[in-house]
Amino acid sequence: MGYAPETLARLERDAKEIIARYPKPRSALLPLLHLVQSVDGHITDDGIEFCAEQLGITPAQVTGVATFYTMYKRRPVGEYHVGVCINTLCAVMGGDQIWEELSEYVGVGHDEATEDGRISLERLECNAACDFAPVMMVNWEFFDNMTPEKARKLVDDLRAGRPVAPTRGPGSVCTWKEASRVLAGFPDGRAGEGPQAGPETLVGLELAKRNGWTAPPADAGRPEPDEPAAGSKTQGDIHK
Repeated sequence: MGYAPETLARLERDAKEIIARYPKPRSALLPLLHLVQSVDGHITDDGIEFCAEQLGITPAQVTGVATFYTMYKRRPVGEYHVGVCINTLCAVMGGDQIWEELSEYVGVGHDEATEDGRISLERLECNAACDFAPVMMVNWEFFDNMTPEKARKLVDDLRAGRPVAPTRGPGSVCTWKEASRVLAGFPDGRAGEGPQAGPETLVGLELAKRNGWTAPPADAGRPEPDEPAAGSKTQGDIHK
């Protein structure tokens, strides 16, 4: 079918800006996929054709990348895409229970969206925020120290259109398409909003400050140019 003329013109303008950031056009494929996802809500055949044409590669090459990375969706997701971490630490801290109860409560499974298109769910392997386990995300914004009760209230608020603020980061979550555009490399100006790190993450830093600890010099432990490394053998030692 292809894009409407005005949509295509906007995509081409944005794609040109993205491609100009890289020494080789093909390097722009990942942000271009986020760009078309910000328009369609997922990676469509039209989006794949557009990326291929812009970069001078085949649709098969684009598809190979789009199906490798889980942040690119091949079918529609919700306006608010809710991820539940079920990797080891989050799982033992309650992530598995959160997933099971939330999936039953919302009525959809992994990478499935509700009929109203407001919510979709995903089992996430890791959010890289283990010090806040169990962790959830909404359109890649963090919700820390979650419980099944908090998770149900979160999706209720999202579906009702009530303001929802992540634990860290901006004061409210954006939509899935808006998040995809930011990931394409078009900042929304909100990166500096809200706390960037929570108390648990900063414990080590506070202890270091309190005790006057500092990091060793970058070259600490390196042997002098004429000094053999500890445990190493010289040619003379080998021939003894």
